[in-house]
Amino acid sequence: MSVIKKFLGQTAVYGISTVLSRLLNFILTPIYVKVYAPAVYGIFTTMYSYASMINAILAFGMETTYFRYLNKYEDKKQEVYNNTFICIAFIAGLFLISGLVFTDLIAGWINRGTVANLEEYKGFIRLFVWLLFIDAICVIPFAKIRADGRALKYSLIKFLNIGGFVGFNLIFIFLIPMLIRQDGALGVWLASWYQPKWVGYVFISNLMASGITMIMLLPEFLQLRFKFDKKLFVKMFSYSWPILIANLSFIVNENLDKIVLSQLLPKAIADVDVGIYGAVCKIAMFMSIFITAFRLGAEPFFFSHAKQANARKTYAMILQYFVIVLALLFVALVANIEILKYFIVRGKGDPGSYWVGLPAVPFLLFGYVCLGIYTNLSIWYRLSDQTRFGLYISVVGAVLTIVLNFLLIPKFSYMGSAWVSMIAYLSMMVISYVLGQKYYPIPYQLKRIIIYLLTSVILVILSFWVFHRNIYIGNAMLIAFMAAIWWAEKEQLRTLLFRKKQN
Repeated sequence: MSVIKKFLGQTAVYGISTVLSRLLNFILTPIYVKVYAPAVYGIFTTMYSYASMINAILAFGMETTYFRYLNKYEDKKQEVYNNTFICIAFIAGLFLISGLVFTDLIAGWINRGTVANLEEYKGFIRLFVWLLFIDAICVIPFAKIRADGRALKYSLIKFLNIGGFVGFNLIFIFLIPMLIRQDGALGVWLASWYQPKWVGYVFISNLMASGITMIMLLPEFLQLRFKFDKKLFVKMFSYSWPILIANLSFIVNENLDKIVLSQLLPKAIADVDVGIYGAVCKIAMFMSIFITAFRLGAEPFFFSHAKQANARKTYAMILQYFVIVLALLFVALVANIEILKYFIVRGKGDPGSYWVGLPAVPFLLFGYVCLGIYTNLSIWYRLSDQTRFGLYISVVGAVLTIVLNFLLIPKFSYMGSAWVSMIAYLSMMVISYVLGQKYYPIPYQLKRIIIYLLTSVILVILSFWVFHRNIYIGNAMLIAFMAAIWWAEKEQLRTLLFRKKQN
């Protein structure tokens, strides 16, 4: 059990910082939906959807490759660090140059060929090109901090990044307008260039926060040696490119729906529906926060623990309790959705502009549950150097996402997108489990996991649709679910939580 406790300790540091950072960032959601109309918020959602997809391409799967080869070639740690960074820096440099050269073409395509707001979109493109470049070259220095076990430093930098982003947003949205209203020389100067309720300030804030992050990572940048190990890189490349495709599949599933919504729906309602969908997706992000925290701690742990004799048993136990937490979060979030919905309120005069999209939330949440389990299961092909299976699984997920979105969005709008997201992640989860048990069997407690998942789904259906989101009934069912889990798992939980460390 000492190994599990060590894993929990490492994950807790990432988890606390991730939760605090995301919650700090999350306070911007109610501010955005109050300041920006759904159509404007749709622009915000669309731009970040594209950015997420490009981020995955620029990283090129090198983060996971770095962890794998760091443990595989312990005598070549510097070479692994150099190779992964140089690869990303080269790709990001090409992207930066191309993005600045073809800004007009890109802006016209995203704006669907309309002349209105075209110049504004060009400015957005330039900001995002620089933002994505900076974020890309920071990927491997961040990975090095995690691999070195410096979770506190990683958490501090991430927290400063989010804090800077939130702070700059508050300055542009509230402080500058307040100074303008007070007149004076400063107010006159600010009024000469400030544009009220301009969504571009969100992007500028993000770019400034990323600049702070890059400065904080200077010690890691200074440890780089621009010596390229070609022979090692060939091996790393063969491992990483399927990871790239797998990561792209995740990004496609996360963001293609928002992009397709803006392209397939009539222009008159496209930005509004994308804005509504983007806002309700923020509620589902509570589940994503936990999954992100788990991944940050789990990825380096899984690779470093792979050579232990009881590794597979440890992986099985981690998944079991991971599913328990996911199932409880799923029920808890839906049970309290009547409270959470106030994070996406425009104002007293217009409280429900975004609430029409709430029925999509349970489907989005269960999709995240499946994604979390898939993230855990995917360790089998990463550890066994069979990343091609990640490619196959990802292609299935991407094809499902693309085909079903084009079929369902014209008829069901963002509800179709929510269903597609859930179906894609569920399919990837099942396929990964089946293939993993064939090529890298891990003794998962499948029956218990299925029981917990099915129970959570039934409770969510009862809470949201049968009892019409009644907070008291929903939370009563949550407490009963927690009690049942404690009764079923009490012996292992007592051993895990209260006994002394065992070898």
